[in-house]
Amino acid sequence: MTPDERIVVAGAIVDHERRMLLLAQRRYPAEVAGLWELPGGKVEPGENAEDALRRELAEELGVEVRVGAMLTERVTLRPGLTLIALRAQIVTGIPHAAEHEALAWVDGPTLADWARDGALIPADTAWVPELVGELGRPIRG
Repeated sequence: MTPDERIVVAGAIVDHERRMLLLAQRRYPAEVAGLWELPGGKVEPGENAEDALRRELAEELGVEVRVGAMLTERVTLRPGLTLIALRAQIVTGIPHAAEHEALAWVDGPTLADWARDGALIPADTAWVPELVGELGRPIRG
């Protein structure tokens, strides 16, 4: 990563008990309105990705999260702007759509279907195989 590269961070919020992933439906801009995404936003100068994700999810969803490992893929949105995704679990709060049209908990097959049918933001499809695999794994006790 170069000093002038900006990072956008997305949160893969997984409910491991139900094996569900939280997606948010975009309101804007027009070219992606109505599509579903992993919620998140830009990392501000002087902020690390983990803190940015905590801040963004508190603002967008009204939840406090524990941030985990990064998903494998990094997505170049345009030169100098990279999208990454971090795993997250809700610690407190019930998610609500403060900045999105709607929220949905989806299982692995639904996530795969939505990706195939073009219902996801194109950049977020990079993580579909990894997330579908994770959602399908048995829970470790």
